Amino acid sequence: MKRSALLMMLVPLLARGADWPQWGHDPSRNPVSEQRGLPVDCEPGKVDDTSGKLDLTGARNTRWAARMGDHVYGNPVVAGGKVLVGTNNESPRDPRIKGDYSLLLCLDEATGKLDWQLSCPKLLGGNNADWSGVGLCSSPAIDVAAGRVYVVTNRCEVLCLDLKGQSNGNDGPFQDEAQYMAGPGKPPIPVGPTDADIIWRYDMRDELGVYAFYQTASSVLLVGDKLYATTSNSRDWSGHIPMPDAPALICLDAKTGKLLGQEASGISSRTFVSNWSSPAYGKVGNQDQVIFGGGDGWVYGFAAQPSPGGDGTPILKELWRFDANPPGHRLKDGKPIKYGGDDGPREVLATPVFHDGKVYAAIGKNPDDSAGPGLFSCIDASKTGDITTTGRVWQYDKCSTSSASPAIVGDLMFTADSGGFAYCFDANTGALHWKHDMEGKVWGSPLAADGKVYLGSDGGTLVTFALSKEKKILGNSMFDGEILSSPVAANGTIFVATSRYVYAISEKK
Repeated sequence: MKRSALLMMLVPLLARGADWPQWGHDPSRNPVSEQRGLPVDCEPGKVDDTSGKLDLTGARNTRWAARMGDHVYGNPVVAGGKVLVGTNNESPRDPRIKGDYSLLLCLDEATGKLDWQLSCPKLLGGNNADWSGVGLCSSPAIDVAAGRVYVVTNRCEVLCLDLKGQSNGNDGPFQDEAQYMAGPGKPPIPVGPTDADIIWRYDMRDELGVYAFYQTASSVLLVGDKLYATTSNSRDWSGHIPMPDAPALICLDAKTGKLLGQEASGISSRTFVSNWSSPAYGKVGNQDQVIFGGGDGWVYGFAAQPSPGGDGTPILKELWRFDANPPGHRLKDGKPIKYGGDDGPREVLATPVFHDGKVYAAIGKNPDDSAGPGLFSCIDASKTGDITTTGRVWQYDKCSTSSASPAIVGDLMFTADSGGFAYCFDANTGALHWKHDMEGKVWGSPLAADGKVYLGSDGGTLVTFALSKEKKILGNSMFDGEILSSPVAANGTIFVATSRYVYAISEKK
C-alpha cells in the first residue's frame, strides 16, 4: 500500500480522537485540548434583531451556525460526528412540540443540520420546580463505542439515549417516547425519525425522593461503564429541606441505569440552596476518586468504586472533605453565620478540576445575583479525613464568587470569577501572574488549546489570550448574544454557544 493511501485511511481515525465527548473534555474536567491550528478570532455574521435570523455574508472563520432557542447554559459536546447542546423551545424546530420545553439538539458536526432532538416537557409546580424558559442546562456525555448519550434532564432524571436517535429504530427497554414527549396525562405525540430514542430512564425524584429547586442542572460524569450524577437535591422556596436524607451524588450502571451507589455524607442536610456542581474524576496512587463540590460549601473526595454501607445500601465511601469557604465565614462567636451575606458561607457551583494529584475549586453563588467575595483553592487529594488544613496547598481570596472551572496547563492555571475578571495563576503556588477585566460577567469556563486561552462573557465577547504568564490579548470576537456556556475544541474547530446560536469556528483554508 502506498504511503499516501495509508495516510488517507489514518486521517479520519486520528481526527476522531480529537473529540470533546463530555463536559471538561475528559473525566478530570480540565478543559484543555491538544488541538492545533485554531483561529485567534472570527467574524460570526450578523443577526437580524427582528427576525432572529443570522446572515453569514461577511462572516470570517465561521463554518456554520445553528439556531438554538433563546437560552443556552450547558456546554456543547462533540463526538462521533455529532454536536449535542441543550436549549429551550423559543425557536421551535418541530411543529409538534409546542410551548415551554427543554430540548437536547443533536446536530451534524460537518454541517450543523439537525439529526434529532430530545423534547422534555416541563415539570408541574412552576418556577420553584422547573424554571420557565430555561431549557436544558446540562451537558451530555457521549460514548461513541457504545453509541450512547447520557444526560440529566430538567425533569430530575438521567436518560440514556441512542446516538443515532430514531433513525435506526426504537431500541432499548424504554418504548414510551410518544408519551414522554407529550407529558403525563396528555395525548401521546407520534414518534418520528428526528426524535430521540430513549434507551433507559432513571427518575431521581421517584427512585430517591429528590427535590430539585428552580432547575436540575449538572453534567453527568462518564468513567468506563459507570455514570456519576448530581441529583440537584435542594431546599424549597421557604428554606426548608424537604428530603435531607436524599443523596446529592449517585453512581449508575451506564448500560442498564441501575443504581450502584450513593454518597452518604449528609450533604443534603447541610445544603444552602441546591447541589448543582458536576462531579470530576482523578486517581491518586491506587485510589480512583470522584471529586464533588457540595451545595454545603465543602469539596469531597469519594471512592469511585461503590462499597456496601452499614444498612446494606451501596455507598460511595468518603475519603476526604475540604471546607472551600474562608476561615470565619461559617461561625461568629460560636454561632452559625446566615447564608447569603458577604460575610457568610458559599456553596460550590463550578465543577472542581483534578490535575496532577491536586483539586482546584472555587466557591460560588447564582451568577444572576451580584458577585460576592470568593475564594480559589488548591487541594492535595492524597490526604484523608477533614483536610481543610492538612490538604490546603494554596488559596486566593482577592476574587469574587465563581461558576468557572479552571483550565490548567503545565504550571499555569487560568480561571475567571463572576465579577467579570479573568486570572492567570501559578498552579503550584497560587501566585497571580495577571488579571483582566472582561467587561461583562463570566458564567462559563476557559478553554485552553493551541497555545491560546478562550473565554466568553455575557456581553457576547469571546476573548483570546496567549497561554502565557504574561498577559497578551490575541483577539476579540463579538457574537450576537450573551455567552453563558464554555467554548470547546474538537477536530480543528471551536464550538461557541450564545443565547441563540451555536457556532462552528475554524481557520478558513
